[in-house]
Amino acid sequence: MKWFLAALIALFIAGFVYWQRQGVKVSYINGLAAYNALPGREYIFQRDCYLFKLDDRPSSWPYVGDHAVVASLPNNVDPKHIDAAHPAGRIIDLVRTGDRFKLVSVRRDESRHGTSISFELLFLNETERKYPRIDAYFIMDHSPELRGEAPRLLPAYAVERVKY
Repeated sequence: MKWFLAALIALFIAGFVYWQRQGVKVSYINGLAAYNALPGREYIFQRDCYLFKLDDRPSSWPYVGDHAVVASLPNNVDPKHIDAAHPAGRIIDLVRTGDRFKLVSVRRDESRHGTSISFELLFLNETERKYPRIDAYFIMDHSPELRGEAPRLLPAYAVERVKY
């Protein structure tokens, strides 16, 4: 009985360690010097995109992007693809050119696969949206991160809204 109990405890500990290694630690880094000016900025989408979930990259919010940044998405952004499964996940909605949003938070995800920075976006017409908050990971230029600078949104996808 002692050996059985010891084996059960060891199995539990191994399972817990495995579960911890598979998890993603999420932290919000809005207040760090490189990122503190980003939240609150407003942007306008420059092209139609999909909102989608990926099976191999979980996120609290749907991702935004198109075939140019996620190869498994259909070539043309079309409403007929909504609720359709694609090779890596599921398409759940569309974003249209001219839709406006603001950057509400900068998030750092850490897992055993690495660390990544992402922006959480909120549509300005959030009450009219089924998915008002989205994840901008795939429409970001991550190259400034290599120099310790804040990433930015790709200008082909979104430009900052100029307020007069």
